[in-house]
Amino acid sequence: MIELIDLTKQFDDFTAVDGVTLSVPQGEILALLGPNGAGKTTTVRMLAAILRPTAGQATVAGYSVTEHPQEIRRRVGLLTEHPGLYLRMRGREYLDFFGRLMGLGADERERRARELLTYFGMSEAWDRRMGTYSKGMRQKMALVRAMLHDPSVLLLDEPTSAMDPHSAKLVRDAVLGLRHHRRAIVICTHNLAEAEALADRIAIIRRGQIIALGTPAELKARMLGAPLMELRLAHSVDGLGKLVSDLVKVEKQGEDWLRYSTPNPRETNPLLLQKLAVRGVEVVTLSKVARSLEDVYLRVVEE
Repeated sequence: MIELIDLTKQFDDFTAVDGVTLSVPQGEILALLGPNGAGKTTTVRMLAAILRPTAGQATVAGYSVTEHPQEIRRRVGLLTEHPGLYLRMRGREYLDFFGRLMGLGADERERRARELLTYFGMSEAWDRRMGTYSKGMRQKMALVRAMLHDPSVLLLDEPTSAMDPHSAKLVRDAVLGLRHHRRAIVICTHNLAEAEALADRIAIIRRGQIIALGTPAELKARMLGAPLMELRLAHSVDGLGKLVSDLVKVEKQGEDWLRYSTPNPRETNPLLLQKLAVRGVEVVTLSKVARSLEDVYLRVVEE
């Protein structure tokens, strides 16, 4: 659905995107992460046929971004980080205008607009001028505009910025609901928890280059090592670390607890618990220590 091969964009002597090769198949949500100025927005603008690449190739929904930009714009729903709204327009006028640009009939324009506004809790905004909207309402209106023509590709740059928690959840639920076998979605976000919740794969970009790519689980395993487990006991046990060191690698420990890493917890944990039971050691909890995408991101971008 989306294919990038050595995609590059230069502005004079500055390289904003540097030879990015990436694919997003149908049915996948890809989160593009990176610090400010890393090249995320420039990449999205090239995919939306707004910016012309300096070198390399990109195809979206089967069309080249350089050879068929109009075809791409008909098939892409784009939400920019700072969406420009025509604030003197009423909501219905704004959506009708963009529905016309997308080639939707009058009945379909109104049906889609009302459905989406209702979903996002903005039915009352139908006849209000957008200059009276809050920041969150404006962001939701921009998202409705991007989704109005039911595009096969969605490019969302910071889709939940300026939104309250309830509105942000509505947007995240909508994005998950839009995952479809015939649709590809790219999300640029600084919200790492949001990226982990939504994305099938994560691409981390720095200085215009993809420096890490994979599912959240793959990136955690690659960058953070073997899973980390925490064992807590009912009473302190002298020499606890030494007792289990033949089975696991002890990372930290206290009087009645320890953390250890093991590449295969399914095999190791039952053996460890059996060994402790034989020694009469009472276990209170054995749990996996949660490791966040933030840990991965910080390690990758700081290298």
